[in-house]
Amino acid sequence: MENVQCQCGHTNPPGTKLCESCGRSLTEKDQNSKLVDMRYEGTARRSQTYNKSIIDKIWNFFSSVKVGVSIIVVLLVAAAIGTILPQQAFVPASTEATIQAYYADTYGSVGRVYHALGFHDLYSSYWFIALVGMLAISLVIASLDRFVPLYKSLKNQRVLRHPSFMDKQRIYGSGPGAEDALEKAETKLKELKYTVRTEKNGLLAEKGRFSRWGPYVNHIGLIIFLFGVMLRMMPGFYVDETLWLREGETRAIPEVPGYYLENKNFKLETYTGEGEDAKFGEAIDRVGTVVKNYQTDIVLYQEPEDSLPGATDNLEVVQEYPIRVNQPLKFDGYAVYQMDYKLNELKAMTFALTNKETEESLGELTIDLINPDALYELETGSTVELLGYYPDFSGFEDGEPQTATPLPNNPGFLVELTAPETPEGETSFITIQNTVEPLGENQYKLTFQNADTRNVSGLTVRKDSTLPILGLGGLIFMIGVAQGMYFNHRRFWIQQKADGTILLAGHTNKNWFGLKKDLDRVVDSAKLPAYTDQQDEIDKKEKAEKEGESSS
Repeated sequence: MENVQCQCGHTNPPGTKLCESCGRSLTEKDQNSKLVDMRYEGTARRSQTYNKSIIDKIWNFFSSVKVGVSIIVVLLVAAAIGTILPQQAFVPASTEATIQAYYADTYGSVGRVYHALGFHDLYSSYWFIALVGMLAISLVIASLDRFVPLYKSLKNQRVLRHPSFMDKQRIYGSGPGAEDALEKAETKLKELKYTVRTEKNGLLAEKGRFSRWGPYVNHIGLIIFLFGVMLRMMPGFYVDETLWLREGETRAIPEVPGYYLENKNFKLETYTGEGEDAKFGEAIDRVGTVVKNYQTDIVLYQEPEDSLPGATDNLEVVQEYPIRVNQPLKFDGYAVYQMDYKLNELKAMTFALTNKETEESLGELTIDLINPDALYELETGSTVELLGYYPDFSGFEDGEPQTATPLPNNPGFLVELTAPETPEGETSFITIQNTVEPLGENQYKLTFQNADTRNVSGLTVRKDSTLPILGLGGLIFMIGVAQGMYFNHRRFWIQQKADGTILLAGHTNKNWFGLKKDLDRVVDSAKLPAYTDQQDEIDKKEKAEKEGESSS
C-alpha cells in the first residue's frame, strides 16, 4: 500500500481514513457517508495496512477482537467442563496410573476420555496454559495495534479543520456570530475545565482525554493478571500440597526442599456440655460431638547446608509449633495449615502362631503396617514369611488379592507358616475378620491378639508468591474500568470565517447528553449559532422511510 496524498498537500500513511492535517475524508466510503468515523480518529492501524509477511499475518490474527473473544469463550467452556468431574487434587489416588484407573472405573468411558483430554488436571494442562498465553498475546497485540496510532493522532491533532470534517461531525452548527465570539467561547470553556488551544481563527477545546485509555489500562491489568496466573505453573511460585503426617513420623515437606516436619502429637478436644461448655449442650445433644480444638504439635527441621540431599541424620531444629485451625505454621513464605485428621489409624497388628487343635501358642509376632518385614522368626524355631501385603484389601480379581489404597484401612496378609511339625510350610490368607486357606486345611493359624493405632494429621502446605502480581493486575483493571466507564472525552471545534460565519462541531466517545449540556452553556454565553444532532436527523429519516415502506 502507498502513502495517501490529501488535497491540502499533506502525505498520510497508508490506510489513513481522515487526513492528519485538515480532517478531509480520504476514502470513497467516508466521503459519501453523512457522518465521519471517529473511532480511531481515522488513523491507520497496522493490522489494516500490512498483510504480506508471516509476521504481518500473525499480527493481524491476534489483533482481531473476534479472535480474542473466541479464545475467552474457549477458556470459559473448558473451565466449565473442568467442573463436571472432580479435579485430580480431589481424587483418592496418588500415581498417574491409579488416577487414570480411578476415572475409568468410576465414570466409565466418559471418565476415560475426560482423563485423556487433560480435563482431570485442567489448570495445569499444557493446552490450557497455551490458551492463556494466546489470550495474553492477543491482548498485547490488539492494544498496541490500536493504542499507538490513537495516541499519535490525539497528541498531534490540529486546531483548524476542513469544513467537510466539521460538517460530518454528529454535533454541527453554522451561522453568523459576533466578532468576540471566539474569545467569549474560550472563556466559558475554561470555566468548564476544558483545555483550550487557539490558532488564527479557530479554537479546539477538550477534556477527559485520559478516559480514552481506559480499555488499554484494562488490558494492562489483564496482562499482568494472566502473567501472575502463568507464574503459578513455574516451580517455587505456587505451592498447594497435602501432607498426611502420622504421630511420631518425620517426613520431607512436599515442594519445600530441605525442610522436614515431625508430628510429635495430635490433640483433639471436644466440648463436654458442662461448666463453661454448658452453652453447647443443645448442640451436643443434637449432633453428639462438637469439636473444640484439633491441633498438631510439630517440629520443623532443616537440612544443614553441607549435608547431602535427602540425608536426615543431622537435621537442625528450626521451630516447634502447635498448628491449629486458622493458626498455621509460617516460614520462608510458606504456611502449613491444619486441614483434616484421622483418628486411630492402624499402626501395627500382633498375632500368635497357634495350633488349631490344641490352641497351643508357638509365639507372637508384630507386623508393622507401614513397613512390614518379609520374615518373622519366633523363639520356638517357627517362622512366618510374608508373601504378600495388601494394606486396604478390596477383594480378589482373577484369584489375586487387590488393594484399593496404600493406607492400612483393611490389612490383608498372604503368609507361609512354618512350625517344627510342618517344615514344608502352610499357606494362609489373613484379614481382620477372616482367614482363607487356599491350599487345603492347615494345622496352624495366626490368631489376632491386639492392634496399635495412632492418629494422623492432614496438613496443607501453601505458598503463593503470585498474589501481589494478581492483586496489582486486578487493581489496574478496576482503575481502567472506572476510567473508561465514568469519564468521557469531549471536544469542540469552533472556527470563524472572514465573513463572520461561525462553524462549530462537537464529538465525544460517549455521554452525548453531557456534551450537549456543556455546549448549550457555551452557545448561550458566546451567542454562537444553534446546532443540530445529525444522528437524530438520520434516525428520523430512516424511521420515516420504514413507515413509508410498511404503509405502501
